[in-house]
Amino acid sequence: MAMDQADKPLILTGRVRIMPLENVDTDMIFHNRHLHITDRSEMAQHIFGNLDGWQNFPNETRPGDILIVGHNFGCGSSRQQAVDGFLALGVAALIGESFGAIYKRNVINAGLPLVECPGILSAGLDDGDRIELNLESGTISRLDGSTVIRGKPLSRVGRDIYFAGGLLEMAGRD
Repeated sequence: MAMDQADKPLILTGRVRIMPLENVDTDMIFHNRHLHITDRSEMAQHIFGNLDGWQNFPNETRPGDILIVGHNFGCGSSRQQAVDGFLALGVAALIGESFGAIYKRNVINAGLPLVECPGILSAGLDDGDRIELNLESGTISRLDGSTVIRGKPLSRVGRDIYFAGGLLEMAGRD
């Protein structure tokens, strides 16, 4: 069933998970040895399983967490599992210094909010902090109301896809 604007907030509140590495490719996010997995819920346990020091990420991540990533996150292939695994974990949004072009499009098409925010890694946030992410303005704030930084807001198309629950849901509307 497609979702509409009433089902999806433009302001997200969540715990920050910071993944500060640069050039994390889709094989590091979801290793090719697991490509046989087609059930999205099973994909979750393999996120960052090929990245030293990050193998416990699925166990430590909670629904509603907001993932902050470094430059060129998701570079490499167009591996959809590298998006679907985050959806299965319940990650609420991705905020990144920058994203690989194909990965960025896959994230948006899946209906997962994505905000590009150069400088986010040096904005003074710590892993575990709770923030508010305004998808319309791109503003990232601490829960006390202090603005940390402003990123690029969701585009109109990105927002429409998010409200629809993904591009396929959007395309299926009458």
